[in-house]
Amino acid sequence: MSITNEQELAGMRKAGEAVAYALREMTKYARPGMTTKDLDEYGASILSDFGARSAPYLTYGFPGWTCISVGNEFCHGIPSKSRVLQEGDLINIDVSAELEGFWADNGNSFIIGEDIHKHRKLVDASRDILKKAIDHIKGGVKIADIGGLMETEAKKRGFKVIKNLGGHGIGRSLHEKPDELMNYRNRFDGRRFKKNSVVAIETFISTSSSIAVDLEDGWTMVGNKGGFMAQHEHTLLITDGKPVILTEMNGILN
Repeated sequence: MSITNEQELAGMRKAGEAVAYALREMTKYARPGMTTKDLDEYGASILSDFGARSAPYLTYGFPGWTCISVGNEFCHGIPSKSRVLQEGDLINIDVSAELEGFWADNGNSFIIGEDIHKHRKLVDASRDILKKAIDHIKGGVKIADIGGLMETEAKKRGFKVIKNLGGHGIGRSLHEKPDELMNYRNRFDGRRFKKNSVVAIETFISTSSSIAVDLEDGWTMVGNKGGFMAQHEHTLLITDGKPVILTEMNGILN
């Protein structure tokens, strides 16, 4: 969406606060021995307290309030009573919701407890790349240039990017124009970021794969060549200078 007045900005700030607070608290709450269903229900209670509704459920009928992906799962993992978190697990929580007609989205990959499986380098790369991308986004900047920056930074660190997942416009629905805000440079994409527009910018940084594929459950995605993936995501308001991070409360870049 494009923000045209203070009321819309206030609505987007409230939606951003709801998903950011939920993500931050879920990150702090996650621990070994907990099921992903337990973690999802905790997030559900937080969103409900805000009066917010799960965006993936509203939009796609997703079987959970939030997407929780563990280990080799890249994204869209279904919360489950049978999936128990273990020390050293790589986990991604993606929280998106609707609040009073406004939608916001954010995500965080992190490690449960001690980094016994050596995922820290991947997680730090994803976080650093999101921060660098945000620092370069403003009205008039080519969308493809930001994608190129993200892929270049991933390669510098010895990683790949997923080429069939990307960020997106957001605001009055979960996915809006501009769509396909990719983590690589598409030389055929001449679009530019527009001042006052709202976008969800996210990384998809991988150890081994360049394509994400669906599992039999129809939701969860993994890498076509295996490995692990880290994702970090903020909802932004584009300006003439630094973007306004509407989900800054989640603290993922701290």
